[in-house]
Amino acid sequence: MQVSFYGHVRQYHNIQKEIDANIQRVLESGEYVHGPMNKQFEAEFAAFSGTKYAIPCGNGTDAIWLVLMALGIGEGDEVITNANTFFATAEAIWIAGATAVLVDCDPLTKCIDPAKIEAAITRKTRAIIPVHLYGQCADMPSIKQIADKHKLWVVEDNAQAIDAAGDTFKIGELSDAVATSFIIQKNLGCFGDGGAIVTNNEQVNAKTRLLRNHGSNKRNVHSFGFNSRLDDLQAGVLSAKLKHIHEWNDRRIKWAARYTAGLQGAKNFTLPYQKPGYRHVFHLYVIETIKPEHRDQFVDFLVKNGIDAKTHYSIAIHQQAGYPWGKGARVVGPLTNAEKNAATCISLPMYPELTPKKVDYVIAKCLEWDKKN
Repeated sequence: MQVSFYGHVRQYHNIQKEIDANIQRVLESGEYVHGPMNKQFEAEFAAFSGTKYAIPCGNGTDAIWLVLMALGIGEGDEVITNANTFFATAEAIWIAGATAVLVDCDPLTKCIDPAKIEAAITRKTRAIIPVHLYGQCADMPSIKQIADKHKLWVVEDNAQAIDAAGDTFKIGELSDAVATSFIIQKNLGCFGDGGAIVTNNEQVNAKTRLLRNHGSNKRNVHSFGFNSRLDDLQAGVLSAKLKHIHEWNDRRIKWAARYTAGLQGAKNFTLPYQKPGYRHVFHLYVIETIKPEHRDQFVDFLVKNGIDAKTHYSIAIHQQAGYPWGKGARVVGPLTNAEKNAATCISLPMYPELTPKKVDYVIAKCLEWDKKN
């Protein structure tokens, strides 16, 4: 049996008429950038997010640094985030001109550990970027409490957890802005690249709209800015998919529960931790080998058996060859949990279009490997 890592084509076929109709509308409109479809999706995404504003942009990385710049964060400032995330989180801080300060993650959730944040705060600290890793929310109430105490901005990196929620909070309720990615791999993905910012902050709304569009909100009138716009074709795809995202995430949760039930009792790898009361939408279903030296062997075994397993963030940010030690970044405290997560993580296939047979096949092969080791 072959089990792919993504179900993009099957997902398209399932709602092809809706997507094709939106694309046709855009093509017939003759307005392909900041046209009617873009405005429609903007309104739909703000309503879905429960925020006053949604500002579509070129990609999720841009969404983060656009917010930082809108908040006046730049050279001489520091922004705290976690080391076990996609490189773009820190990269966006550097693009804005600030210093990325990396702290360790929680050993269970793998999200930023609030207990590590306060020790990293200096007079230069301006913001915290918690990453909702793998589809589970970070501990936003604790992060908000720290931010309020030290008068810091909070910008959520929500590239992986659209439609997730905490036990007492929704994404966006306890921060100044949320940055989202729409690249095809995400739970809500377009057919190219895309991103968005959602916020209730008028300053962020007004400034990011200028910054993403050459510093202009009126034809021929410009200030300092960039080119980071979501085109209307992608907005049409996202508008069609947004209507299904909650149902699709429910399916991810169902497949995750099936994986977890079937893999109980494994001796050589651990299963994902889901915080009680949280809606974890499983952008990724990540297991971890007990021994780091087993990880690549396990992945190879799965791939040879037709299962497209992958590793995500298998090199922590501070261990990357391109990590800008010095002015661009610094580390606070040991990053033991982040380094362990990077060395042992394996992502099993996870998408709404999985089937019971495919999930059970993955389970069987994982247990087969576990028994041999």
